Amino acid sequence: MKKNRERFCNREREFVYEFKVGSQCLELRVPLKFPVQENASHLHGHLMLLHNLPCFIEKDLKEALSQFIEEESLKDYDRDAEAALEAVKSGEVDLHQLASTWAKAYAETTLEHARPEEPSWDEEFADVYHDLIHSPASETLLNLEHNYFVSISELIGERDVELKKLRERQGIEMEKVMQELGKSLTDQDVNSLAAQHFESQQDLENKWSNELKQSTAIQKQEYQEWVMKLHQDLKNPKNSSLSEEIKVQPSQLRESAEANGRIYEEQRKLEESFTIHLGAQLKTMHNLRLLRADMLDFCKHKRSHRSGVKLHRLQTALSLYSTSLCGLVLLVDNRINSYSGIKRDFATVCQECTDFHFPRIEEQLEVVQQVVLYARTQRRSKLKESHDSGNRNGGSDDKTKNADRNYLNILPGEFYITRHSNLSEIHVAFHLCVDDNVKSGNITARDPAIMGLRNILKVCCTHDITTISIPLLLVHDMSEEMTIPWCLRRAELVFKCVKGFMMEMASWDGGISRTVQFLVPQSISEEMFYQLSNMLPQIFRVSSTLTLTSKH
Repeated sequence: MKKNRERFCNREREFVYEFKVGSQCLELRVPLKFPVQENASHLHGHLMLLHNLPCFIEKDLKEALSQFIEEESLKDYDRDAEAALEAVKSGEVDLHQLASTWAKAYAETTLEHARPEEPSWDEEFADVYHDLIHSPASETLLNLEHNYFVSISELIGERDVELKKLRERQGIEMEKVMQELGKSLTDQDVNSLAAQHFESQQDLENKWSNELKQSTAIQKQEYQEWVMKLHQDLKNPKNSSLSEEIKVQPSQLRESAEANGRIYEEQRKLEESFTIHLGAQLKTMHNLRLLRADMLDFCKHKRSHRSGVKLHRLQTALSLYSTSLCGLVLLVDNRINSYSGIKRDFATVCQECTDFHFPRIEEQLEVVQQVVLYARTQRRSKLKESHDSGNRNGGSDDKTKNADRNYLNILPGEFYITRHSNLSEIHVAFHLCVDDNVKSGNITARDPAIMGLRNILKVCCTHDITTISIPLLLVHDMSEEMTIPWCLRRAELVFKCVKGFMMEMASWDGGISRTVQFLVPQSISEEMFYQLSNMLPQIFRVSSTLTLTSKH
């Protein structure tokens, strides 16, 4: 059949078009090779320019050319079909093989005949966990997770004790060496000892890092297998091999001693809550909260079951696979790692409890680095292309140099996202890149940090994050230049911008009720906190309360 198709199609046909110019009758003859690869409109325009044809025949020529191509193509299809039928009739083509080929092609291109995709292990585990956490077995799951958390916390405590002892011993050794400096020892001896100390610390940290990684991997595997077995056991109560194991009472929980100074002390929190309505015609109700708290308080677990702690953890677990997720905004520098500042503190909190649903924080950051590297490489190549064309037109190369210098890091206003199931009250962390400019008092609504907040809220709308915690002053810690006027100006700017972004949400998600928490640092004074609290209802439209009284 392929030979017949080539014989019929790969040949030239002559297109003939007659037209009159005054009293003259002219004829246009154009050889066309079928099948015609070029678009009919492009071919028509090419003929008009090539033969300098008059404009009054343009429309008629286009219609005649399109009709000729269509008719000749149909003739080729008919000849091809006839040749195929003749090949089947003559036995040249196996009828059964042809039928099976057609059936396979139809099944692969038709959705109702396609085979359903088999769910992955992660999807299956997520469905099982969602069923169990919404069942009476939820308390059993939380108890087991708490025991795992205590085990990892004790391991981290041992690590911190060893590191502390090593540093103290090294400090004593360094003091002795410094006393002998210039007498029996030289600067080279001091540098050699410092290098040995650094290498010893690195070896000890790597040893504990590997041990923690191995322990969390074992816990994750055990936990997932246990959850799957528990789900099967609850389906078959008659064949209950785990019935005794799952009956863990709250009194049997392992409680760790408040040792090594690693218990997070609860500081006095200040909090104000407001209910607001936004929108012109269709108003949507939202909840706003102003809190004086540390951002990581929403991530940390407590080692003992104090009032409300278990309820927070239960609520987070219940909404893990839902359309009501909780997010948090962390202000970070432009390097994607967990080695300094709040990034290190956040990674430490993540490491204290095994994540049974998502990759470890280090693995997620590695993926983010790869994505950023690819994106920066693509952007740099585009900038170089525009730079080359700009140089030809007399342009400058400042943008290209800037891209070459910074393409491995993220820029202010950009953010990356990490997912978590092992934190106290949040599921998603937005790591928003900011620079030292946020400490100045002259940022505007077009500042990269503000625009980053807008994009974060847009992601919240498109990915079912209904609760988001935002640092109101765009800083996590107070400094000397952050005076009362500075705080008032910054809070007013963020309040107004977030209000505008929330009104945009109505067009993004149709108007869903959300909770926005504005956090201020713990070091801020109570007087300043209440000034900010009084500012909020002046910017947002706060719902007024109604007092109903009886006439009697």
